[in-house]
Amino acid sequence: MTRHIRHAALFCALLLVALLVNAARVQVLHAEDYEANPANRRAVIVRYQQPRGDILVDGRPVTGSRDTGEHLRYERTYRDGPLYAPVTGFASQEYGTTLLEATEDAVLSGAAPVLAPLPLWNDFTRSRSAGGDVLTTIDPRAQRAAYEGLRGRKGAVAAVEPSTGRILALVSVPSYDPEPLSGNGRTARETWARLNADPDRPMLNRAVRRTYPPGSTFKVVTAAAALDAGVVRGLDEPTRSPDPYLLPGTTTRLVNGAGMCRNAPLREAFVRSCNTVFAQLGVTTGLARMRQTAKSFGFNDPDLRIPFRVAPSTFDTTVDAAQLALSSIGQFNTRATPLQMATVAAAVASGGQVREPYLVERTTRASGGTVSAAGPGAVRRAMLPATATRLRELMRGVVEDGTGRKAAIRGAVVGGKTGTAQHGLGNSGTPYAWFISWAQREDELEPRVAVAVVVEDAEGSRREISGGGTAAPVARAVMEAVLEPERR
Repeated sequence: MTRHIRHAALFCALLLVALLVNAARVQVLHAEDYEANPANRRAVIVRYQQPRGDILVDGRPVTGSRDTGEHLRYERTYRDGPLYAPVTGFASQEYGTTLLEATEDAVLSGAAPVLAPLPLWNDFTRSRSAGGDVLTTIDPRAQRAAYEGLRGRKGAVAAVEPSTGRILALVSVPSYDPEPLSGNGRTARETWARLNADPDRPMLNRAVRRTYPPGSTFKVVTAAAALDAGVVRGLDEPTRSPDPYLLPGTTTRLVNGAGMCRNAPLREAFVRSCNTVFAQLGVTTGLARMRQTAKSFGFNDPDLRIPFRVAPSTFDTTVDAAQLALSSIGQFNTRATPLQMATVAAAVASGGQVREPYLVERTTRASGGTVSAAGPGAVRRAMLPATATRLRELMRGVVEDGTGRKAAIRGAVVGGKTGTAQHGLGNSGTPYAWFISWAQREDELEPRVAVAVVVEDAEGSRREISGGGTAAPVARAVMEAVLEPERR
């Protein structure tokens, strides 16, 4: 009998060892295979078993989490969803994440290893730390001023702080409410279908994901290249430019929308936005110098992240002389995002230096401890300090004596540049109205904000559409919101 008991005990021990070996095989050797199996919903269930961390604007959350009591327990909520959608993006159980919800997902969901006080314990228990928070650089007053200014129109606004690169406003209209997309039921599916079928593309972030011909606002870049190269030595010297201007190697004559452009000095040409003067300046400056200056401002950069991806703004580097002339006035293949043109204005405002724009100030644990903190990014020089000083003078002239008067602010120094960009087959589309600007209070030493506004569907006849009349008032509202002394 004792022998039989020993045999049974040995057999049971062998079975136990086999079970342990198999468990180890499943949990160690094949863990990744099982975890990646579409039938395994454990990771999804764990992901939504706890509230998601929040995205904050000026210290206040613009996101939240709602307990549904369902299998996937928590759904994302949004405060002022359409206002902040170009910043937050959406977090959906059905359709994934976009924008900050995507790039900061590891922190917000609690999956980031840096959030775990005991990472090995989390790995063993397959649990997550509480989601952390993401503090943005957005100024809520500037954001709302931009959104209200564009209400009822199609377009975008980007505003940055010149001295740091902090993004103060990022608005795209028409917008959408991300909250109905949060779940995985009928409402989410119907909302997704409706938004994707909308010809106005409300989920497109026009401020950073769409490029436009910048029109005359690009003349800031051309002027910087010409001044740096010594092609123009004085703002009030005649430029020896004809009107009309015969594009090199063609029979095409380039004309102006304004008069008195023949041989106009740079100061007058800038205020009047003379196409002929700047087209000739671009050709005289040369492709190599124009290409380098455009690159210094941020054009042709495919790697810009804020932290989510920004569509590259482009300046064609394979053009002939005639195409270079058109490129130099913001036409042909020259294209830019509103964020890029806000960066151009900021470079002028900051003495010729370009600071990489950024949207996240810092990330924190649920307890409030800092996980990561941002600061002024990489700095590069777009133009000489003396050139920036001259351009600030030129941009002030546009607001004080030219087409940008509607951007003027009492008690502040404002510089700007208007633009009207043709597009469509045979330039048949409604022109885009542009305005880029910077502003500082009279009692301050340096500008506090730089803004770019583009309006796609400006009201009025084609001849009446202008950046000064349509886009400048929006820029003014944003600048006033930042400069308000009560905020400090």
